[in-house]
Amino acid sequence: MSMKPRVIMAGGGTGGHIFPAIAIANAIKKLNPEAEILFIGAKGKMEMEKVPQAGYRIEGLDIAGFNRSSLIKNLGLPFKLIRSFFQVRSIFSSFQPTAVVGVGGYSSFPVLRFAQSKGIPTFIHEANSFAGKSNMLLGKKASLVFTGTDGMEKFFPAEKIRVTGNPVRANLLHTAMDRATAVRHFGLDPAFATVLVTGGSLGARGINEAIANNLDQLIGKDAQLIWQTGKPFLNQAKEAAKGMSRIWVNDFITEMDIAYAAADIVVSRAGAMALAELAVVKKPAVLVPYPLAAEDHQTVNAKRLVDKQAAIMVADADAKEKLVLQIRKLVDDTALRSFYRTHIAKLAITDADTVVAKAILEKSTGE
Repeated sequence: MSMKPRVIMAGGGTGGHIFPAIAIANAIKKLNPEAEILFIGAKGKMEMEKVPQAGYRIEGLDIAGFNRSSLIKNLGLPFKLIRSFFQVRSIFSSFQPTAVVGVGGYSSFPVLRFAQSKGIPTFIHEANSFAGKSNMLLGKKASLVFTGTDGMEKFFPAEKIRVTGNPVRANLLHTAMDRATAVRHFGLDPAFATVLVTGGSLGARGINEAIANNLDQLIGKDAQLIWQTGKPFLNQAKEAAKGMSRIWVNDFITEMDIAYAAADIVVSRAGAMALAELAVVKKPAVLVPYPLAAEDHQTVNAKRLVDKQAAIMVADADAKEKLVLQIRKLVDDTALRSFYRTHIAKLAITDADTVVAKAILEKSTGE
């Protein structure tokens, strides 16, 4: 007899952790509408807003991550960690989970650690090609570890790894909008090559400054720009674009599916989720890894694509000199664009959420 699955999804901190968690939760509900799902995140982080928007309940822990820049801020850590364990214990006793899934971010650590101490099946999804600290510690006792890429045996026990790829936001898989309509949605002209510049949920000063300093060269006679700046850079970007046509600029793009449909070339950070999305939407990309990512994992992610001839990489430190030159190479050469499009498309995985959800349901209900 199989009992009703009750699944806790733990983690967050960035869009790269939250969106895959929501995609997995949706897939679990689709496979088993009876399943109950509860998210646990960190108070004050982005998941506290994004998860309820997706229709799920979330409990917040009083917890803070290890602060790499200020050691004094870490003094309260042990107390917060102990307090979060008590919070986790009371959540578990009321929710009674049959499985716990960690997607990374420091709030997943106390949740999975507690589940493991109670013998509840735990699962990890590691999106990056360089595993995070808490995932590595938790992987030893996890039932299964789902990874976005191959070659993860140096971080996790080989027999626990399932290479599933990274779950992608559903609307990107099913966007029906054609390029011309999408371009017009941004008030631009389908006759020009469209460059989409986006910095991810953490913003992208290195990318933004490179674009702002070389706008004339970037636009030239034949290109146009959809520029997502993030909040801190918006005013500078608007100032730089003043009096220029063929530029759409804003701090955030709500409909990423339309932006991708409009784009001929994408400039992006190299977070695992961004790369998974670029493969699914088959876009030639210039990647500028976020230099402060933990263990510099974005550079590792980007190099993986460069090795497969699936993208171009420019280091953040070189962006001012080289970024716009690389973008212009792609604007000027349609054959080069289709070369990169073909190669990145080969890396697309469209059913990761379902594969992960099935494995979790099998192990957690004994089905």
